[in-house]
Amino acid sequence: MGTTLIVAEIQNGAIREASYELAAFAQKIGHDVKSVVIGSGIGDQAEAFAAKGGGEVLTVDQDGVANYSVDAYAIAIKAAVEATSPDVVLVSNTPIGWDVAPRIAAAQDCAFVSDVFNYDDGAFVRRVFNGKLDARVTTSGDRVVATVQPGAVAAFEGSTSGSTKPLEVDLSGAAAKFVETRVAEAKGVDLSKAEIIVSGGRGVGDPEKFPEVIQPLADALGGAMGASRPVVDAGWLPHEYQVGSSGQIVAPKLYIAAGISGAIQHLVGMKGSNFVIAINKDGDAPIFEVADVGVVGDLFEVVPALTEAVKAAKG
Repeated sequence: MGTTLIVAEIQNGAIREASYELAAFAQKIGHDVKSVVIGSGIGDQAEAFAAKGGGEVLTVDQDGVANYSVDAYAIAIKAAVEATSPDVVLVSNTPIGWDVAPRIAAAQDCAFVSDVFNYDDGAFVRRVFNGKLDARVTTSGDRVVATVQPGAVAAFEGSTSGSTKPLEVDLSGAAAKFVETRVAEAKGVDLSKAEIIVSGGRGVGDPEKFPEVIQPLADALGGAMGASRPVVDAGWLPHEYQVGSSGQIVAPKLYIAAGISGAIQHLVGMKGSNFVIAINKDGDAPIFEVADVGVVGDLFEVVPALTEAVKAAKG
């Protein structure tokens, strides 16, 4: 039947929502499910995960992993892999997942597939070419490590009769040690509190167009301006403007996406929006799949016209 090992994460004292999504994703694969929970004083969290799709949950409960360290976590996960001999290792596509998943794959000398959002007929499915195409990825070998986009599937629902089991791990080989966590002083744009967001994507063309086209509509609506990851990666806007799984997760009353194709990591960041308007000249853009209203057209014509209409309505 095969085995899938879930690497669960703890956030703010509880199992992260994305880990329950991994439990649902594991059901798609159809293997026997096992999990590993890492931290200190994590008995309650492990039991909670075992009861909601985690299967047999191995607990690495030690002071040495009370805080995240990639070396220590990699050692702990390697021990869990050796204890369970999984065919598939699932890790959330979160900052911790980005950091540790490639190390797991390298240590196991096995296949690695990142940013997947579906599993269909033996293949992992991920978006490529900025979300315009879906790639079906199959792997060779006995094992594969895959990172799954948060929000790609709904979290596991219902209850299961899982169990927990301690796993002793020698962490003495960890070269890096946790020292402290420093939280940057809050500054810039807090999109998570905005009720209206107007976001621009790579389709805006160049950085000068954001203050000329996108910001005026946001101002007219009394909202905030956001952006997609390609815009931030290109250096057009600072990271605090980014909406997506690697940026800010938002849930405004109104979300307007202009020139954004709709890569899965962006959709994850704005899926909680109450009403979505998409403006894109590509009628096949994935963003239209989640939009309540879709406008197929040139954003440089549509957005300024919409801005003037909003100003006129306000008198």
